[in-house]
Amino acid sequence: MKRELDFDKVRLKVYDTREEMGKEAAAEAAECMRRMLAKQEEIHCVFAAAPSQNEFLEALIQEGGIDWSRVNGYHMDEYVGFEIGHPSSFNRFLSHAIFDRVPFKSVHLINGVSECSQEAARYGAILERIDIDITFMGIGENGHIAFNDPEVADFCDPQTVKVVDLDEVCRLQQVHDGCFPSLEDVPGQALTVTIPKLVSAREIFCIVPTEKKRKAVKEALTGEIREACPASILRKTDHVHMYVDQDCYWA
Repeated sequence: MKRELDFDKVRLKVYDTREEMGKEAAAEAAECMRRMLAKQEEIHCVFAAAPSQNEFLEALIQEGGIDWSRVNGYHMDEYVGFEIGHPSSFNRFLSHAIFDRVPFKSVHLINGVSECSQEAARYGAILERIDIDITFMGIGENGHIAFNDPEVADFCDPQTVKVVDLDEVCRLQQVHDGCFPSLEDVPGQALTVTIPKLVSAREIFCIVPTEKKRKAVKEALTGEIREACPASILRKTDHVHMYVDQDCYWA
């Protein structure tokens, strides 16, 4: 680890490489999961689907001593119009990255081809029945968490899951990440878990590599806490562990 800093309630750890960042974040997340499973019968974990999570997820499934048969998995967003298993869907990303690779007790997926309001209500009801133990997340180039872009972010959102229009910066990020060949191919709407539910988790592990996220992370940690930078809410949230590589760190 290169350095460790505090920004209000966020503990930031800066690593020399993306690989080191992912491995160390996974080791600490695994220890958290083992500690929780030693005290309770099962845990509920929400996962982000993005290339930024690749090193972390790969390292997490290699960690020993986690009884995955007592872990329930959820994801935090999905494109409208993408069914379960769609090649560019977030549910497929997570299924390939982790959900199909370790024996979860249960996995709950958002179906983007269902009628939007009904699917938001269905998935929201699932999340309302549980307390999230751990949220594993990233931060977008526009400062979003999940698909709560600046224009739709609400720190006091009354909904648990909602349908949102995606802003252009958010959609361009999907092209930068290599998920779509062009902006025109990126869907314009998505279903997303809202901010209050995401940050209600007992522990939050936020993994954010690359220089593309540097501006957003700096704004989130040093700027005003406001919905124009949705990730800034993390500074008012307990038990947030943030991991970045040197390319993402601004100082």
